[in-house]
Amino acid sequence: MADFFQNGSIATLQKLTARPVEALEEELVVFSKQKNAVLLLPSLYSEFEGPAMPRIIEELKKVHYLRRIVLSLDRANEEQFKKVKSLMSALPVEVKILWHNGPRLAELYKKLEDSGFTIGPQGKDRSVWMTLLYILADESVDIIALHDCDIVNYTRELPARLIYPLAHPALPFEFSKGYYARVTDRLYGRVCRLFYTPLIRALKKILGFNVFLEMLDSFRYPLSGEFAFVRTLATGIRISPTWGLEVSMLSEVYQNTSVNRICQVEIMDTYEHKHQKLRRDSPNEGLGRMADEIAKTLFRVLAQDGIVMSRAFFSTLMTTYIQESRKAVENYHALSLINGLEYDRNMEIMAVEAFIDALRLAEKEFTDDPIGVPMLPAYVRVVAALYDFSNKLATIVDSDNTSLLSEL
Repeated sequence: MADFFQNGSIATLQKLTARPVEALEEELVVFSKQKNAVLLLPSLYSEFEGPAMPRIIEELKKVHYLRRIVLSLDRANEEQFKKVKSLMSALPVEVKILWHNGPRLAELYKKLEDSGFTIGPQGKDRSVWMTLLYILADESVDIIALHDCDIVNYTRELPARLIYPLAHPALPFEFSKGYYARVTDRLYGRVCRLFYTPLIRALKKILGFNVFLEMLDSFRYPLSGEFAFVRTLATGIRISPTWGLEVSMLSEVYQNTSVNRICQVEIMDTYEHKHQKLRRDSPNEGLGRMADEIAKTLFRVLAQDGIVMSRAFFSTLMTTYIQESRKAVENYHALSLINGLEYDRNMEIMAVEAFIDALRLAEKEFTDDPIGVPMLPAYVRVVAALYDFSNKLATIVDSDNTSLLSEL
């Protein structure tokens, strides 16, 4: 059984009982008469060929409280798009697919660039951003939830628990963040355990009390890809085009709402998906690159709040981080021993060494370019610049889905 302890500056909604998912869904069906919820699924075509997406589809067949499911499909040719459309047509709610490799959407991306927007290269961040623009074009949408599509032990309890705090009329929340245990026969989540949290606590030691850092340290799994927010919040959120997506999302939420309207929800007991590699000799790949982007994102957000980061600051941060990461290794070693989990202490220390390299690289890159890669603009800015953008995007998606549907 989970604990019910509330720590940090945000509300934590633990999973205390084995409440049937059907009971949650019954309430959500009632709430859906007042609040329309949309589920955004960012997926590569390759995930339909693995075990995750077929399981997700089977689970979502039993979900009836959603207004719509929007699939953000990347790296798919026309034949693959048609196949995905056929598979998704089995769901009981309306499904729309954004085909990011389609010619119509490619023209719209070009129009955005021609209008002066920096939209970056193809990737999850850009496809999620464009899909959010599409969902927000429908003014009847009240809640948007998102989760990754590589979850091999997925159950429909995940979206139910994620959406519930925003849909319940008696609750004040505008943003909910999913959390879970990354554990099988060993602990996973190295970037979170050995880099993110020790770095945040090192920054707190140096800077003292800071509302933003306190909020970040309150999340039990801040790097999760599962979250939900209300429409009024989503319209002003910018998206990072880097691997700092989750941290930049939390910074955007922090700047656009109150911590009293933010919660984290335990959405499943354990979470299993594909694991990224960590190689010290390849700092621009995998978890090393992720750590680098996370650190740069943190530095930029702190700089925006007026924090001055000198050479002495970074020297102190490096040594403090090393101390905090050593404590983390000791703590997780103890946690593994008492639970009978495998724990390779040497590999954990090697991971920390790779993260030290990533932190050094982040310091250099931030110092050379404090602004970094521009954020993808919020919905309100896009529609202010291109008044007909929403209509064009909706027409493109409807055309793609209708033409393909007629061929099935």
